[in-house]
Amino acid sequence: MKKSQWHNFKTLFLREAALIAKDHSLLLTLLIAPVLYAFFYGSIYINKEEEEIPMAIVDMDHSGLSKQLAEQINNLQAIELISAPGLDEAQKMMYKGQTQGYLFIENGLEKKVLSLQSANIVLAANAARFLPSSDLLSGVTQVSLTVGAGVRLKFYEMQGLNEATAMHEVMPLNLDNRPLFNERVSYGAFLLPGILALILQQTLLIGLTGSMASEREKNTINQLSDTAGNYSVALWGKGSFYFLLFMCYAFFFLTVNFTVLKLPVRGSAFDITVIMALFLLTIIPMGIWIGSLFKSQLLCVQIMAFSTYPVFLVTGYSWPFESLPLPLQWFSSLLPTTPFLKVYTSLVQQGGGLMNNVEAILHLLLLWLFYSALSLLSLKWINKRLSATTT
Repeated sequence: MKKSQWHNFKTLFLREAALIAKDHSLLLTLLIAPVLYAFFYGSIYINKEEEEIPMAIVDMDHSGLSKQLAEQINNLQAIELISAPGLDEAQKMMYKGQTQGYLFIENGLEKKVLSLQSANIVLAANAARFLPSSDLLSGVTQVSLTVGAGVRLKFYEMQGLNEATAMHEVMPLNLDNRPLFNERVSYGAFLLPGILALILQQTLLIGLTGSMASEREKNTINQLSDTAGNYSVALWGKGSFYFLLFMCYAFFFLTVNFTVLKLPVRGSAFDITVIMALFLLTIIPMGIWIGSLFKSQLLCVQIMAFSTYPVFLVTGYSWPFESLPLPLQWFSSLLPTTPFLKVYTSLVQQGGGLMNNVEAILHLLLLWLFYSALSLLSLKWINKRLSATTT
């Protein structure tokens, strides 16, 4: 970069800082919203796992086995058992929202199990809420299999089999289930890293597009281009302020927020820095291009704020990318968030490296070139229109 271009670059950096300082809405969005949202949304999922989900139990057997079953289920961290006198009462408790389901233990359960006959326990879970029903099902299933296996083990030992042979008869095939990375399979540990990345992206987009829309609303884009000397310097001179600011936010999130929320960062700090920088470099021209399409700052900010949740849903983070309708897959592929979250998740949560995500990185690089070209063409077109209007 020539000395004059470097001077113009610095001038645009300081110009952007001055513009933001004068605009209270941008100041609030860029300096307060990222930290406020990160701690607010993070605090919602800080416990990461549900605890003491209320579930009614109807014990018609009143045997030692049924009491043992109820005791072990109640000992689970996720479940709190509430005794119900009958099936009708248990159903009413669930319908009123007092419990998230009920467990029905039939009469004669212990006798059937001890005689190796098939016995049933019925779990009714409120599937209108996904997490409680899933936790109830997994907890009750785990305890039921454990208790049933213990009873059968004692039965075979009473038949004269030694412990090893009896265990083989009870469980001829053992499943060694080891969840990786999110070891406790908690919803918060899965969701929080993606939410923090989305907050980083959306606050940047809202602030940058709002600034660009304000430039067009006030007809100052020609001043931006004149100060820069060329459109490339105008693009990155204006964007450099946002790049520096949001790299600081990214570092803050990955250190302070991840520590407060007890989220591990398993990947290399260098690799994470590289992908964060590439992500921001892609978002900046995208934001400048989108902002240049609007002549009203208010309308631009409203639309960008509205886009937050739809963007999160189509990136493949909360729902598998392959399961999206084909048009949404095409739209998702145009968002830098989609390849970024693939690499980001691999680095932060799985301990992968950049070389494990070459395809997604190339995707992000292509989007960087694509949006850089769009933003430069947009700046050139608007500047020509303004020049033609003034002459």
